[in-house]
Amino acid sequence: MFSLAKKFLGHVIPGITRPLHILWNQVIGFLFIVLALVPVPGAIRSFGKEGSGARLALTIPFVLLMGWFGVSSFWRARKIDKS
Repeated sequence: MFSLAKKFLGHVIPGITRPLHILWNQVIGFLFIVLALVPVPGAIRSFGKEGSGARLALTIPFVLLMGWFGVSSFWRARKIDKS
């Protein structure tokens, strides 16, 4: 009885975990892209104002880093899907 359940789970678990892993990477990628886009409107509004250099100096690397994490997470999900 247990060997039959073990065989069943051996076939079912890989079929469940792979799509969940892909979905996880896509959700995380979406969240990182949202995090990258949130500070952009404020940075655009403050562009050209006095003292906006420090804000831009912090915003630009943050947006680039979060955007890169988001894109790489989608690439990772695509790589998992293709394998």
